Amino acid sequence: MPEGEISIHDPRAEDVRELLERHLAFAALHSPPEDVHALDVDGLVDPAVTFFGFRSDGRLLAVGAIKRLDEEHAELKSMHTSEAARGQGIARAMLDHLIEVARARGYRRVSIETGSMAAFAAARSLYSRAGFTECEPFGDYIPSRHSVFMTLPLGGPA
Repeated sequence: MPEGEISIHDPRAEDVRELLERHLAFAALHSPPEDVHALDVDGLVDPAVTFFGFRSDGRLLAVGAIKRLDEEHAELKSMHTSEAARGQGIARAMLDHLIEVARARGYRRVSIETGSMAAFAAARSLYSRAGFTECEPFGDYIPSRHSVFMTLPLGGPA
């Protein structure tokens, strides 16, 4: 894992809000408005969501969240790494952390929605390398040519 620490963060903190704003701007730039499913700060303070940040030397470099859908299924949300920190394995470290949190909580499956456009190719590749496979829409999502739905079966509690 890259040098740094992943811990629960408050999405209302100033530096977290700044990174989330970049995440939302990226999603809005590359997706039609009806297919931007990124959560804003209000969505991330929902009790069903646990929000994490990756810090190195006090600097916030990445964020990610896990949202409880039901007793056996969780969704990954708000996966974003700052531009300056990309290519260092931080996104994979965050993804691995979220998967372990899901396992520890007893979820049987974890899923994610991401864009189908070229701008999201690196994200889709990251999820594929971690074992995620494409699936049908889950939760409240509806089919869209702008979305790719992916899921990873888990073995239950670690």
